[in-house]
Amino acid sequence: MSRGLKNCNPGNIRRSAGTYKGEVRPSRDPAFKQFETMAWGYRAIFVLLDIYRTRHGLRTIAEMIGRWAPPTENRTQTYIRTVAQRTGIAADRALDTRDRATMIPIAAAISLVENGTAAEMHEVEKGWELFVD
Repeated sequence: MSRGLKNCNPGNIRRSAGTYKGEVRPSRDPAFKQFETMAWGYRAIFVLLDIYRTRHGLRTIAEMIGRWAPPTENRTQTYIRTVAQRTGIAADRALDTRDRATMIPIAAAISLVENGTAAEMHEVEKGWELFVD
């Protein structure tokens, strides 16, 4: 099982001063956040992508993944292509991070890239519900 799945952190969100609902504190992982359930981990993906749009002005898959998975640590262009292909959303199309039909496939694609296995869609959907509540 991948580290992200063990941590209930399907996006492999790094430890930081910011906190999320459902976060295990302190994290037992030295580098990554841990969440109580996968649904809370997916919620964190939705929250972080929404922050990218509202606070940082990142509007597209290419811009968001460029920040999420910088080239210093990742094969960013491959990551962007994979998310775009898996979702059917052009990498340069502006996203509405409050749109369920857009964001659930994006979170599932991020989880696939990060963990090497398909997301459990019912967990992604639970995460969305936690995000919009």
